[in-house]
Amino acid sequence: MSVSNGDISKTADGLRTLVNVTENTADASKIDEGLYSRQLYVMGREAQLKMGSARILIIGLDGIGVEIAKNIILAGVKSVTVHDDIKASSMDLAAQFYLNKESFGVSRAYACVNKLAELNPYVKVDAHSGEITEEVLSQYHVVILVNVDLKKACRINEFCHANSIAFLSTEGRGVFGSVFCDFGDTFTVTDKDGKQPSSCMISSILGSDPPLVTVNDDERHQLETGDYVTFREIVGLDFLNACEPRKVTVTGPFTFTLDILDEKDKERFVSSSYVRGGYVTQVKHPVLMNFNQLTKALQSPGEFLITDFAKLNRSELLHIGFQALHAFEETYKKLPEPGNLQDAEAMYSIAVAMNSQAMQEKRFSVEHLETTESKKVLVALALGARGVISPMAAFLGGIVGQEALKACSGKFTPIHQFLYFDAVESLPEETYSGDASNYLLDGSRYDGQIAVFGHAMQKRLQNLNMFLVGAGAIGCEMLKNWAMMGLSTSDSATIHVTDMDTIEKSNLNRQFLFRSKDVQQPKAQVAGMAVKVMNPEINVKTHIARVGPETEDLFSDEFFESLSGVCTALDNVQARLYMDQRCLFYELPMLESGTLGTQANTQIVVPHKTENYGASRDPPEKSIPICTLKNFPNAIEHTLQWARDWFEGEFNQSAVNANQYLDVSDYVKQLDAQQNTKLETLEGLRSTLVTDRPKCFEDCISWARFKFAEMFTNQIKQLLHNFPLDQLTTGGAPFWSGTKRPPTPIEFDINEPLHLDFIISVATSRAKMYGVKADFAAPQFIEALSQVHVPQFVPRDGLKIAASDAELNDENNGRRSGDLDEQCQSILQDIPQPASLDGYRLAPIDFDKDDDDHMRVIVATSNLRARCYRIPEADMYKSRLIAGKIIPAIATTTALVTGLVCFELYKIIQAKPLEAYKNGFINLALPLFAFSEPVAPKTNITRVKGNEYKWTSWDRIEFDGKNTTLKEFIQHFESEYGAEVTMVSYGVTILYAMYSAKSRSSERMSSPVPKLAEIVTKKKLSPKQKYLILEICATDADGEDVDLPYIRYRLK
Repeated sequence: MSVSNGDISKTADGLRTLVNVTENTADASKIDEGLYSRQLYVMGREAQLKMGSARILIIGLDGIGVEIAKNIILAGVKSVTVHDDIKASSMDLAAQFYLNKESFGVSRAYACVNKLAELNPYVKVDAHSGEITEEVLSQYHVVILVNVDLKKACRINEFCHANSIAFLSTEGRGVFGSVFCDFGDTFTVTDKDGKQPSSCMISSILGSDPPLVTVNDDERHQLETGDYVTFREIVGLDFLNACEPRKVTVTGPFTFTLDILDEKDKERFVSSSYVRGGYVTQVKHPVLMNFNQLTKALQSPGEFLITDFAKLNRSELLHIGFQALHAFEETYKKLPEPGNLQDAEAMYSIAVAMNSQAMQEKRFSVEHLETTESKKVLVALALGARGVISPMAAFLGGIVGQEALKACSGKFTPIHQFLYFDAVESLPEETYSGDASNYLLDGSRYDGQIAVFGHAMQKRLQNLNMFLVGAGAIGCEMLKNWAMMGLSTSDSATIHVTDMDTIEKSNLNRQFLFRSKDVQQPKAQVAGMAVKVMNPEINVKTHIARVGPETEDLFSDEFFESLSGVCTALDNVQARLYMDQRCLFYELPMLESGTLGTQANTQIVVPHKTENYGASRDPPEKSIPICTLKNFPNAIEHTLQWARDWFEGEFNQSAVNANQYLDVSDYVKQLDAQQNTKLETLEGLRSTLVTDRPKCFEDCISWARFKFAEMFTNQIKQLLHNFPLDQLTTGGAPFWSGTKRPPTPIEFDINEPLHLDFIISVATSRAKMYGVKADFAAPQFIEALSQVHVPQFVPRDGLKIAASDAELNDENNGRRSGDLDEQCQSILQDIPQPASLDGYRLAPIDFDKDDDDHMRVIVATSNLRARCYRIPEADMYKSRLIAGKIIPAIATTTALVTGLVCFELYKIIQAKPLEAYKNGFINLALPLFAFSEPVAPKTNITRVKGNEYKWTSWDRIEFDGKNTTLKEFIQHFESEYGAEVTMVSYGVTILYAMYSAKSRSSERMSSPVPKLAEIVTKKKLSPKQKYLILEICATDADGEDVDLPYIRYRLK
């Protein structure tokens, strides 16, 4: 009998009232975790609740203003009011994605307020017009100004500062940007960096003046001098357990000393000694900050937040430059005209005069302002001042949006107080030519960008053919930027977007092109349609496919050769590495970026100028030793991984194996190729289809109860039987010490909520897998559970339990060697033939981190195991993050990173030199900005015919082969490179090897290379395939290896 998923879930929810378990606190219930789940892992519940009560006013709704509004609304504040009485015009459309030609003549705020309101149903969004009075300002917690006149900004800031209203001001002038923060005389930062408090196991505590703490060398303590810590579970220095936070001085990555409080405290360390165990945990203390108001900060800015250390003193220069720009506007009643060198010179003269006066008055001034380089920078600021471009809007929108959230929540460290940024290296050389005709504004929707980069650059952008891989958070932001920039708007150009995923509710919080009505729809298609609304001129073609060898007919040689570049918006390294290889092969630039909470990085890959993405890799993620998982967990991560593995085995793999046995005629024969797992697989089949196959829901309940006894009672008793609490190692040390925590078996208690939660969640999942109807009311469930009799467990003598991974490997290598076949045959006799189960199939359960039914199994299983080992338990919120390997995400970081990537795209289409490009790392929480020049590709040097042959990973040997035989191919290379070919390979297959049997080599020598490739791989070449990738091994006359790049063998 089958049962619908809805019945199962309904039954499980009803039964959970038995255990009085609630996943959320009363306050947390106000948060829609389905919507904000990824953001919650960045901001936390407390900060999210504070944000949910904040009212924000944004003055200025150009491209930057709408970016800020979008990011803040997505984050879930209480309300956002937008104010801008300026009428929309063509100058707005290069960055303001919620305006169009129909908006012209309407105030920018009112023209886009309804579209902003669609972003988040929980946020009230309205528009304001008219004068900004003190009464208006006093209604808000945060006020944000965008490209507002400096004198007006100072007046508003003065009121905000006096009335404890957080104030932010930002300007985007072409490729130059600024941010100013004033959060009042006293502002409390509750969490300066957002990192989880460090927690480590203690190895020793020695001495008393001061006491030296050493942690286990598996992981660094991550503490800094001045941090505070507390302790738990220490044996020997018991007074430290649950002590008031104590200050530390770091002496090494695994050691630190404790500050002694007084003589009495010192005496306690002298009179007691550390015995074993214990954890040290960092305690975060609030940080108090104070801010000056804008008028004072302009005169005495203090330290600037440097965004690029290659541009030292740039912030000081731009501090004067932006003030000079405002002075120019006040004097001439306009901003400098695009491309007008006369206006730019006039603004520069104002800057020089302002700086000279400041020097005389001994106020803030710049010593290097009159150098050629400084003048060039300020002239560039003036020439592009009228333009608001999408990349700068995205960049500043991300920064200011996050600063506003800091003001609302106290989470993370604010900018203190000025930030200046520029991407002057992205400007064309003709910027300084004085050719005003290139910057003539003609009513185009790209006027805002033409004012900065000119018509010639705009034409290049319109002719690009780009491939965007991924239409998630980064993909949505990138598409929006490209639509505003006018990419691929000519008749011959196209943006290709691919993503195989569908939209989920949790995506709506940061993938802003999607709405609730789009849930379960393909991401690529919805995103493509959304940007066509923003800019109908853009040409977008969408695909619902992953990138990989299996889709190379779709994304073929011809496809890649038509591209101008590739932009990756991926969430896994494997796909990035594949695209990296594609870009290497087709010599395409690759724009790579990624985010992790408030952190973001960009890497720009330019053919023949930079190293490729795969040339340098992060170290592999540290894995948990198997023995730790099986028997000696010491952290909640261990118990959650153990629970995940158990879920996968019991509710997915067991059903998959059973279905394959029933469907595949030679399934048992195929198991012969898997000798290490054959017996285990057959034992699982017997359990799934015979001994533990349920006939009713009572059987599922019984199975869950027996599993409880097996996992949390019997296995623990057996472990303690093998390794008693007083067990010593061969070296005489206590066995249960260091990372080995002695467990305690759990006896089932029907009145214990966690115990019952395990039985309910496991039994209902078991029923779902087998299609058994689960319709018990609570009393019926309890009665069925009460009838289950679990026999008393008696530990077995002589049962081997590995104490380390090395012992486990030895055990596995020596296991079941002689009588394996006999045991397998015996089990097969117990398993019914597939024909006798005709039509019977199980429903495997694929773990989904966003499915609460799945997570209830994981949480109950993990926490019961944690309880056995006295490991602090984790609620569903934390367990979902760890077990689901969720990548924390927030819209602000995503917006920022795509802005940076687009600045690099400007450079790529101009073929800028290596030193113009920037790889970036940003952490908005700290805040930190770090940019570096990309690394040039490694040069390999080989001697060919006595001469040096230099090549990099971008190089290959072109060979126009068609139907050349293998013999002709080898002869060509031996003649061309003066080396003897010893091997030719195609992928993982060998076409020729010198050591092969002569008969095989002779036969292959006469075969055309393409035909030979098909014979060896047993796979026909695709009609769309234009090349083979071949690699050769060769030696010179002295027998030394000749290192050559791969060969691109042209088929047609």
